[in-house]
Amino acid sequence: MHDTRSLRSGLILTLYIVFLLLPIYWLVNMSFKENSEILGAFSLWPTQPTLRNYGVIFSDPSWYGGYINSITYVAMNTVISVLVALPAAYAFSRYRFLGDSHLFFWLLTNRMAPPAVFALPFFQLYSAFGLIDTHIAVAIAHCLFNVPLAVWILEGFMSGVPKEIDETAYIDGYSFPKFFVKIFMPLIASGIGVAAFFCFMFSWVELLIARTLTTTDAKPIAATMTRTVSASGMDWGVLAAAGVLTIIPGALVIYFVRNYIAKGFALGRV
Repeated sequence: MHDTRSLRSGLILTLYIVFLLLPIYWLVNMSFKENSEILGAFSLWPTQPTLRNYGVIFSDPSWYGGYINSITYVAMNTVISVLVALPAAYAFSRYRFLGDSHLFFWLLTNRMAPPAVFALPFFQLYSAFGLIDTHIAVAIAHCLFNVPLAVWILEGFMSGVPKEIDETAYIDGYSFPKFFVKIFMPLIASGIGVAAFFCFMFSWVELLIARTLTTTDAKPIAATMTRTVSASGMDWGVLAAAGVLTIIPGALVIYFVRNYIAKGFALGRV
């Protein structure tokens, strides 16, 4: 009975993993095919593998420049969001003030609103300051929904740290900046890793605001991918190769913060 149950659980898990990995495999499969083969007969693997699609991306500045632009503003946004969220989360965690719960809820409502609501206000505001088509414009705009998320995550981790640690540090003569950097931040390192991961991922996949605020110099890869449609049709192979390369940064981030994410789920903070 136990063996049958284990076999059934293993089969279900295997089918689930195959179901999740199938779209990724098919994307990789298409990236090594010519358009004629993609649109031709059905095949589980490339009959005539080619690297032409990847060659197009790495040889065309408009393609690889899109990856550089996306990584640039996403990294900027992740750093800004976490640095801004740390003191805000500490305040919500350690102090009680008039309207704190309402303010905390209001922060989360910014994350609930769709990006389309803020696209036009951001465009007009940044146009007035000459920030259109810059990396910092997109990075700051994404803070609108990433900072509340980071505050929410970090506040949960900080609330799990006893307040006696703060008091003991003050008695030992630590200034607040020294205490925060040398003692408190290492205690919530997993929370910082989880917050940085979610900020990176949400900024990486967001397209509407990034496309609205950029034209050429800071155009993200997701916007570049939409130009594969031409008079000759859709360039499926190049589009698939671009999709594979788009997955890689997110996979690398997940790999480096996997232990923090697992700890965050174990603590019930994510």
